[in-house]
Amino acid sequence: MTLELAMTLGLLALAIVMFMIDRPRMDGVALIVICVLPLTGIISIDEALAGFADPNVVLIAVLFVLGDGLVRTGVASAIGDWIALTAGHSQMRLIALLMASVCLLGSTMSSTAVTAIFVPVVLRVCQRTGNSPGKLMMPLSMAALISGMMTLVATAPNLVIHAELIKRGHPGFGFFSFTPVGVPILIVAILYMNFARKWLPNGISGDNTRKSRRATLAQWVDLYQLVDREYRLRVGFGSSLTGKSLESLNLRQSLGASLVAIQRGPKLIQPRKETKLEQGDILLVDFFGEKPEIKTVIERFDLEPLPLTGAHFTDRSQEIGMVEAFVTADSEFVGKTMTDIGFRSRFGMSMIGLRRGLRPLTSSLRNEKLRVGDTLLLIGPWKAIRLLQDRGGSDLVPLNVPAEYDHAVPARGKMAHALFCLGFVVVAMVSGLLPNVQAALIGCLLMGSFRCITFESAYRAIDWKTIVLIVGMLPFSLALERTGGIDLLSNGLIQATSGLGTSGVLTALFLVTAIVSLFVSNTATAVLMGPVAMSIAEHFHESPGRYAMIIALAASASFSTPVSTPVNTLVVTPGGYRFGDFVRIGMPFTAIVMIVSVILVGSVIPF
Repeated sequence: MTLELAMTLGLLALAIVMFMIDRPRMDGVALIVICVLPLTGIISIDEALAGFADPNVVLIAVLFVLGDGLVRTGVASAIGDWIALTAGHSQMRLIALLMASVCLLGSTMSSTAVTAIFVPVVLRVCQRTGNSPGKLMMPLSMAALISGMMTLVATAPNLVIHAELIKRGHPGFGFFSFTPVGVPILIVAILYMNFARKWLPNGISGDNTRKSRRATLAQWVDLYQLVDREYRLRVGFGSSLTGKSLESLNLRQSLGASLVAIQRGPKLIQPRKETKLEQGDILLVDFFGEKPEIKTVIERFDLEPLPLTGAHFTDRSQEIGMVEAFVTADSEFVGKTMTDIGFRSRFGMSMIGLRRGLRPLTSSLRNEKLRVGDTLLLIGPWKAIRLLQDRGGSDLVPLNVPAEYDHAVPARGKMAHALFCLGFVVVAMVSGLLPNVQAALIGCLLMGSFRCITFESAYRAIDWKTIVLIVGMLPFSLALERTGGIDLLSNGLIQATSGLGTSGVLTALFLVTAIVSLFVSNTATAVLMGPVAMSIAEHFHESPGRYAMIIALAASASFSTPVSTPVNTLVVTPGGYRFGDFVRIGMPFTAIVMIVSVILVGSVIPF
């Protein structure tokens, strides 16, 4: 062993130790590698930084943005709602639909991102169906990891291995090259989890889940005693309200009612003083007057009462939200009534609740003068709530937003546009009309032009820690290649598997990669093991495609510990899992995935 190889392996071992103890964090370790490795003289600083110009690194960053577009436009939440509706109370059906949906969405976006999206979805489904989060969170993380085995762009290791093939002059993978392996593994995973769910813990109870999270809209409805104040009223034929503006009607003062929103066809319109009512409009009304008065109002204006589907319009939580706000000591609102202030014209929201200390006020709300320290409950569009949070003010300080705030879709109504952009990217990649990174960049520009995303959301969506980690680990493969480390490992594997044939070599590669990925991120593992696979393929004078694919598949098979990938880490707390739960469920499944992968890659799929 040369001195250069010893230094490279020593630095690699040090990086692995830092990864294992998580000190410093992973991207910090990558930056240390970028700074220290050129000091050995094996590579230059330009070569250490070359990853920032790698098209595949740029592609990974762009895929985060495309995934954010799917979240902001409601594609992800629509899938979650469909799962809950279709599965009903069957846990087996729920696991199957959940895992299939996660794989479908995760095949075009980051597995970490898709897990983060589905954690609150699963919690919401558990509250609705009575299932324990512990029974569903591990199937979620498992499906998210398997989604990386579905398409070329589903996870960073696939792109890293693809780039290694291209760099060595071999044909890269196609967009759907992984699909013939990923789909059978998904089917096996669904069957396995429906069998293994009996060994999954019950996790945390629904009550504890609710206590650990922010208050929900439904809880605020109870706290502020808003039940039975909401009405859905249709403007009937010949109604005297038709054609009149809200400013002229002054519903709050004249009727003791606050107009929350107007449903016109499929759209929900936020009321403004210049808005004119039309026949057939459905008015979402918060009526804080006396009960008998509402019947008089309905008869007087020829309004048709409609059934309610959610307590105080909580069924429209994607469009309508609430926020608690605090009246400060210097506020100009002190001593004024809600009518005097004109919340809608100032904030685009209406005040529907008032809490003084621990006691909510329920009567004469429109005539109640505000005091210092009053907590107000405002209702309106999420956009107005975000504006209030951003600007704050000396008069009214936002205190709390409900749990639904995290699931609200900022670009609602743009779902079709986001799907079109995603379809364009997939078609351009599959057809080969454009390079992958160029197709993805154009897709992002299209999403921006359709206002599915913004520049601010795009920059926030990119997981810069992952990007820096990839760039920081790329120099190791070059350093190991120059110092003979790749040849040393590949020769050792060749000798160990001598006489075992292709299947034996593939099994050994899968095992080594899976073991390394327990201590190092799957992306870094792919960076390190990719050149080894290429070297072994060249030794046997075979096409490197199958050897490269087995590395990518094994890098995604991080099922055995909760710390091997952020995907598993994200579900530990909401699922109530311990380290041993992942070992007990994940290790047998890793062995199953290895067998399926070796059979399919080694003899079934042509290369």
